[in-house]
Amino acid sequence: MANKRPDGVYPYIGTEVWGERLADAIENTCAQEGVISPPRSAIIEGLATALGDTEIKKIVATSRGKKVLIPSASRVVQSGNDKVLLLLSDVHGGAVVPWDLNDRTVSSWSPPSPEATQRVADLVAAEVDVENAEKARKLTEKERDTRRRAPGDDPHAAAALAAAEEKYAQATKRLREAERAKTALLAALGQRRPRPVVRAAEEDGEHRAALVLAEQPYDVAFHIHRYAVENLRRSGKTRGYDLAESLVAAGQLSRGMSVLQQWQVTHADGSASRLWRMAAVTANNRALARLDVFGLRSEYLVTGMPQSAVPLPKGPNDPAVLLRSQREILNRVSHAFNEAGASEATEPDHNAVRAMKIATVQTEIVIGCSNPAALEHVLRALNVNDHLRGIQPYAEDARLIALFATLVDAYATNGKLGPILTDAFPTAQNAELLDLDRVRDALTANGPLDPLARLLPSDEKPSSAALRDIAIRAITTLVFPDVPPAGPQTGKRQVRDTGPYWPLVRATLQEVPWSQIRSKTAEARTRLWSAAIAQLFVHRANILSALGLFGVTETKEGSGQDPRPLKDLLLGAEAGDATAWAALVRRMAPALIHAPEPLITPGQGSEAGEGRQGVRRTPTNALAALTLAYTENMPGVSRELLLAFARSVLEHPDATEAPEAPGGELPVCYGEKHWSEEDRTPIVPGMVLAPDLNGNATSFVADKAWFDHLFPVDLGRAPRAGDSDSDANSGGTTSENTSQLDGTTALHGQVPPPDPRDRLTELRRDLPARIELAEGHYQRAAEAANTLLTHFDEARRLRSQLGEEALPADQRIQWMEHLASARKTAQDSATVLSQVEALILQL
Repeated sequence: MANKRPDGVYPYIGTEVWGERLADAIENTCAQEGVISPPRSAIIEGLATALGDTEIKKIVATSRGKKVLIPSASRVVQSGNDKVLLLLSDVHGGAVVPWDLNDRTVSSWSPPSPEATQRVADLVAAEVDVENAEKARKLTEKERDTRRRAPGDDPHAAAALAAAEEKYAQATKRLREAERAKTALLAALGQRRPRPVVRAAEEDGEHRAALVLAEQPYDVAFHIHRYAVENLRRSGKTRGYDLAESLVAAGQLSRGMSVLQQWQVTHADGSASRLWRMAAVTANNRALARLDVFGLRSEYLVTGMPQSAVPLPKGPNDPAVLLRSQREILNRVSHAFNEAGASEATEPDHNAVRAMKIATVQTEIVIGCSNPAALEHVLRALNVNDHLRGIQPYAEDARLIALFATLVDAYATNGKLGPILTDAFPTAQNAELLDLDRVRDALTANGPLDPLARLLPSDEKPSSAALRDIAIRAITTLVFPDVPPAGPQTGKRQVRDTGPYWPLVRATLQEVPWSQIRSKTAEARTRLWSAAIAQLFVHRANILSALGLFGVTETKEGSGQDPRPLKDLLLGAEAGDATAWAALVRRMAPALIHAPEPLITPGQGSEAGEGRQGVRRTPTNALAALTLAYTENMPGVSRELLLAFARSVLEHPDATEAPEAPGGELPVCYGEKHWSEEDRTPIVPGMVLAPDLNGNATSFVADKAWFDHLFPVDLGRAPRAGDSDSDANSGGTTSENTSQLDGTTALHGQVPPPDPRDRLTELRRDLPARIELAEGHYQRAAEAANTLLTHFDEARRLRSQLGEEALPADQRIQWMEHLASARKTAQDSATVLSQVEALILQL
């Protein structure tokens, strides 16, 4: 005879039959509303298994022979051009898990990549090694202490003690090595974890209104979700009250929003589980606090709950068995809590008593949307909108990232995202074919950078460094949009035309009018830019490292970026173009900040106080010194060194292996060359080897000590009042550099004429890059001519097909004059190129 389930406030989950009926009702309601429903399996396994046995009966009705939801059980939310259908129902208090993609913890995640995922797996194994090594060390320590307390008359006591001491020393060394390996893996991950990759669920080859996580091994899935929960718990500590106690006392007073999401987990025996759960899009902290009150671990809910974690009085409760059915897990919880709640012996602090007011909570669940492919973005936007207007304070980085996402959405909603990117990249090959939804995800670090490849010039192949440079330029353009130049002064009051883009930024960021922009606004905008840029890098440094890179001029007039692509800037710098090097330094700045060994850090205090507080260096000083090193005669610096350093810095974020010294040995950080091996920083992927004068890699890692030594603070300082003319003209170089000048210069104050041999050497060094630059310009010109021919031919064909009248003669004449001028220029340049070919034979 079956035992009757104890009654109580904790609901028992409905049967599978009612789950099928709920799925029918949701699908029919979605069809009526014109939206796409979740997969049927998600409704049956993830939603129906979280509702009480009476809840489904309350929200499902029959209309014209079909199961539908009652009108009061659902509502439609419009988010931009996308429509979302929400189900309003009471779910089991322990049925919703926190969402890994909560915008309050966005700064805790790094960009996803296969290498980072593999490092997480290695980190999990390293944590096990550390735990085992710690246990072994404790055992050997206990054995050593026992030997020390042994009676002194034992003839073998000394030998046994020596052996125990040796075992303890070996165990301690093994623990130290395991901890060092774990530290190196954490450093390689940038002390963060790669963001979980989700995509829209599919059923019968079509996208559905639910999310699916990429498949992960059990240990990795458990580790990643535990990491997400820990960061969410840390962010929740800024709340001014105890959320769990508030839920115990008053219950949940506001609704949360959830989405159906599937965790795909592979186990050690080769089996796989695909578990549907409800993830809290909003009210993440409440979902976590409810689980804490219930005594449930979120990691177990998404990977498999051990039977012993939700025991039944009469079993079975085998800890080796994982429960994967949400219905069984929640029924076990309700059974145990109802039984405990009915017993008079239950203590007041028992979970069954504390969780009574959150036994069920009213929740809004996404059961349909008009564009499932954009569901993740829509939910993140709703989450950001909810949090930016909430009472819980944001962490500074997360708040700025949320504001930037809102800014990108504002550009997209107003139809300005495509035009501003087209204006910012005049050499783009297919800017008009941009997939703006994917571009929006790429710029907010919620998708790969591949969609930005259409902004590259036709002669530049997509690479990680080039795409990241495009992303940085695009973000800079969005945050600091160019404003049309002021018109001629008429002596009368004029209203400045701020163009189509700046008003969007002002409205989104709620800034002062254009005429009132001051340094405070520029600093706030720079922080926003810095937080947005930091998302593109694995090693996320302090966002204050960028303060001073943009001022009032850029905030009011626009960033004024050099339009040349990265390839042309490198070639220009190689050919001796100082303006190309200055623009290249600006492009390098984010990589110098967000490196495993940051080369630019936040400025502290005043540089004038270096005698009392040590040398202080601002980010602008570091960039100025690196820029001036190209033109100044600096000891230990050559153009080959600078170019090799630039290439390494631009490519370092994509390194998958730790650098090796030329001799095959492990390199060492420049500032730690005299440190003991145990105290040195682990060498991790992404570190840059310092080049020598010829541009060849050395055995030292370029760190801040190397950067400050090679590009000193004095080089980047602006000349102060009272400085001599020679100091001002030298850009603040030291007296040691001045003393190295020729004696004639020191005596007569005149610069000697350049040595012809040095000039010839310089020209021979620069000419290959200049030839390559010219070749690229001619290729782009030829492609532009071919595109023009294609467009004119299409226009002629369409005119003949449609029978349209010819254009006015004066317009055709004007076009032909422009083309004749262009053809004459091309013919003249061809003559010049022939002359250059003749001169090459004479070199």
